Amino acid sequence: MSMLPPAPSRKFSTSSKALDTTQVPDFSPYRSKNTGSNKAFSYFMVGSMGLLSSAGAKATVTDILSNLSASADVLALAKAEVDISAIPEGKNVTIKWRGKPVFIRHRTASEIEEADKVEMSDLRDPQKDADRFEQREWLVMLGVCTHLGCVPIGEAGDFGGWYCPCHGSHYDISGRARKGPAPTNLEVPVYSLNEDKLVIG
Repeated sequence: MSMLPPAPSRKFSTSSKALDTTQVPDFSPYRSKNTGSNKAFSYFMVGSMGLLSSAGAKATVTDILSNLSASADVLALAKAEVDISAIPEGKNVTIKWRGKPVFIRHRTASEIEEADKVEMSDLRDPQKDADRFEQREWLVMLGVCTHLGCVPIGEAGDFGGWYCPCHGSHYDISGRARKGPAPTNLEVPVYSLNEDKLVIG
């Protein structure tokens, strides 16, 4: 059996010079000679895009906030004005504010004196009459029982104030809970008095 001579070995080069066959064209004839003007134009474009983006963002935020703000009819219900000069001494007036009744009473001097005589130890929700009302002769409070939300009856009950017919809660002439299941006093809303005008809210 004849032996064939070994094939000659081929040598492969792995040098970067042998593998790099990419030819990069020369763009130098096409490049601008004035690099300063190119930079100025780039800065101008970046600044312009920034201003346009800021204006667009501001317009978007303004639209969102205007849609979230309360409408005119809602704002009108937020406050209530009452002419208290028409309420005689010793009488009650009930108005509606934010869908709830509000009791307004022009109290007499004897009623204020009676409220001051009550001992704090006799109250389940201790609160002085002077701390509840801005001007002592004007009682302003929500006409909603603090037990389950019924509307109490004025000038009734065991303490000459208000009586809730639903579950028998009694309030005194200052609207403080004295008897029955009501846990706290009748709530006093935020209000202000300006001569003959009472503003609630």
